[in-house]
Amino acid sequence: MSKQPKYRQVADTLRREIDRGTYGPGARLPSEAELATRFDASRNTVRSGLNLLVSQGLISSSQGLGYEVRKHEVFQLNASRFENLNFPQNGDAYSTDVTGAGRHPHQTFRVEVTTAPEYIAQRLKVEVGARSVLRFCHRFVDDVPWSTQATHYPDWLLQLAPRLTEPGDIAEGTTRYLADLGIEQVGYADEIATRMPTPEEARLLDVGAGVPVLLWTRTGYSTERPIRCTVTTFRGDLNRMNYEIGDLSARDENEAQ
Repeated sequence: MSKQPKYRQVADTLRREIDRGTYGPGARLPSEAELATRFDASRNTVRSGLNLLVSQGLISSSQGLGYEVRKHEVFQLNASRFENLNFPQNGDAYSTDVTGAGRHPHQTFRVEVTTAPEYIAQRLKVEVGARSVLRFCHRFVDDVPWSTQATHYPDWLLQLAPRLTEPGDIAEGTTRYLADLGIEQVGYADEIATRMPTPEEARLLDVGAGVPVLLWTRTGYSTERPIRCTVTTFRGDLNRMNYEIGDLSARDENEAQ
């Protein structure tokens, strides 16, 4: 006998059926009355279970139309190749990856001169509160919110790379722009974490309160010092991150067979 509340049992059973494909993307779930009969539960209990799945981004509800499985098309990001200028680029790294997957990129920008908070200052090796430039972009894949990205550049870099303070996109991407100025990113350190979204993140990424976000912090280095720190916040239900490390020739040979 499960010790979980009945509404969670309802949610867990339906989640497993969605995962198995019993209810595919866009499929309509049985009515609350039908589910109440199936689970021998009250409609309020069933509704609570369904609302849990709504908050987790698995299903959506429409007045008078019931509940249906949301259409999730996961985007796979190759994080080890992202911003690697040895690979062909079509604009910046984001546009390259999205168009390469046969999908449509769109992003909006905000640029401001600000101060570095403690977690950024530690990574850029500057004083807390030191002046920095924040380039913030809100990114979409096929017009669906995909991520937000906040990149801080230290004050010393601004005289060398004045376009960092210009509003709007840098078409070739900031990594290539800096490299063309002789400020080459020769390495980076990544940190990966997950947590629940803030209300603002939930609004920008259009996720329910029960959908976690993936935080990807990348600090880029020249041969001498850190040149930027980027915090990308992904919606957790539509993204998968891959890394390729070391010799993968055995995998590539097997895939070719």
